[in-house]
Amino acid sequence: MKAIKLFCLMAAAILAACTSQNEKIASEQKANGFMDLARARFAVREYAQTPVEQAKIDSILEAGRLAPTAKNVQPQHIYVLQSPEAIAKINELTRCAYHAPVVFLVCYDTELVWTKDGENSGNMDCSIVGTHMMMEATELGLGTCWVKWFDPAEVAAAFDLPANHKPSFLLPCGYAAEGVQPHANHFSRKPLSETVTYK
Repeated sequence: MKAIKLFCLMAAAILAACTSQNEKIASEQKANGFMDLARARFAVREYAQTPVEQAKIDSILEAGRLAPTAKNVQPQHIYVLQSPEAIAKINELTRCAYHAPVVFLVCYDTELVWTKDGENSGNMDCSIVGTHMMMEATELGLGTCWVKWFDPAEVAAAFDLPANHKPSFLLPCGYAAEGVQPHANHFSRKPLSETVTYK
């Protein structure tokens, strides 16, 4: 009887150790998965003209919807430019849309943004939303490029945006053209010792 109890105790201990180890491995794999994704992402400036599947567009938009925003007011409004007319128009307004098959025009609603001390959270909120979208696009095998090279007033007028929708940035999106590689300066990263200070 004592041998059976001892065996049961040993089995329980081994099971607990294995469970703990498996949880640790799963946690490390999950962490490494995101880090691998972050390392894989780069700015794509040349796109194949392959259409982006609606399911992938939906998933990218959902990733943006899940992003945190100041006070959770969710002031973002995203215009999905994908019709031939819209793509032609945005390529006329900036050379940095790169003829991508889809361009997300990420705006914020000036009537919804959180404001404090005369500053609002619009661009910050859009940046968080855009980062979620950008990383989800990478996960789905798509390329993107964060673009600020445009005149917000011209873009707003060209697409007849409501006065309270202020363009923050563009996110061209699509399958990278064959052979596209990261720009040389993509790999230039400062060491943490230059960007982090502990107090």
